[in-house]
This record gives sequence, structure tokens and C-alpha cells, in this order.
Amino acid sequence: MAKESMKAREVKRAKTVAKYAEKRKALKEAGDYEALQKLPKNASPIRMHNRCKLTGRPKGYMRTFGLSRVTFRELADKGLIPGVRKASW
Repeated sequence: MAKESMKAREVKRAKTVAKYAEKRKALKEAGDYEALQKLPKNASPIRMHNRCKLTGRPKGYMRTFGLSRVTFRELADKGLIPGVRKASW
């Protein structure tokens, strides 16, 4: 499980990216890169990192479900993810 501070940092980054999205877009279209540099670093969407919604694990992230591979397997084994079941042939 990730530290709470790491999860909170990602949430804060997401809010900052959303806040400055329109302004960044306008500055990029205008070609005003000096003004773009003056925006906060965390306003750039490239600085965001995908994390598991339940545990906050940064690695082994599955975009389709928003979970890490470990959490995904646990929930799939219990049958808690709709449309997913263990393969057998």
C-alpha cells in the first residue's frame, strides 16, 4: 500500500492539471512559451502518474480497470469485477 502522502500528491496534481488545462491550451496555440514556463510545474499533464484506485500502487497499473495487477487479480478471483472471470481450457 502506498503512503497516503503519495496518493494525496497525485490527487493534488490532478486538480492542478484540470485547473490550468484551458490556460495551457491557449498559451500553446498562441506560441507563448515564456508564459507557459511561468505556470506551475505540476500544471503539466505529463507529470501525472497512474496509480491503483484502491491501494495507490504505481507499478503494474491496468488502465482499463484503474487497478494494479495485484488488486485486479484479487478482485477477479472473488468475482467482484463484472465481465471478468478466470480462464480455463
